[in-house]
Amino acid sequence: MSLLYPARCPVCDDIVTPKGELICERCRHKLPYIKEPICKCCGKEIRRREQEYCSDCQRIPHHYTEGRALLAYNEVMQRSVSAFKYKNRQEYARLYGRELARVFGRQISRWGAEVLIPVPIHKSRYRKRGYNQAGLLADSLAEYIELPVDSRLLIRTKKTTAQKSLNTKERVKNLQDAFQVKKSVVQYKKIILVDDIYTTGSTADACAGVLKDGGAEQVYLLCLCIGSGF
Repeated sequence: MSLLYPARCPVCDDIVTPKGELICERCRHKLPYIKEPICKCCGKEIRRREQEYCSDCQRIPHHYTEGRALLAYNEVMQRSVSAFKYKNRQEYARLYGRELARVFGRQISRWGAEVLIPVPIHKSRYRKRGYNQAGLLADSLAEYIELPVDSRLLIRTKKTTAQKSLNTKERVKNLQDAFQVKKSVVQYKKIILVDDIYTTGSTADACAGVLKDGGAEQVYLLCLCIGSGF
């Protein structure tokens, strides 16, 4: 299979060199890893340690307990995430899941969560795309940490407008009643949500709110990419 469908680099989208790696050697330094100081709530980069919280988290109370993100959502990652979601570059999840585990392994242990739950996409989008990118990230991450993935508990019941085209208030309204849990009681007390992109946190809050209403006590968040928090 690797001969017929060789892995492509998540940064340049060329066939990975050297063979057997998940990213080209020349592209490793282009990954924009999040650096301290970061917001104590969502994990966005901020300018000053004394600031503690980004401008969004200062204004908006969140349903999730704490979040972390791996990479800044710059031009490099915009192209990579777009290909990952819309051009069938499912193999990108292998690198990104591994890096989430490498960077946040200790943080995940401290959270003491019982399960990884990917943010779901609507069934119509799933039929068209053939996969959920957050689900692929969660599955890849689970290969490196001792947590199971539950992709069935949380479902998206409403096909929503793309969040990137909306302001903060519109995002919240857009996601009202968009998610639900399939069981009357959520059997997990501590959950890690997994998603690809974080902006204002409306999607994470909508999911966390539904899970907590169902019985979860704490919902944490791991994202591949996040915007700036200045």
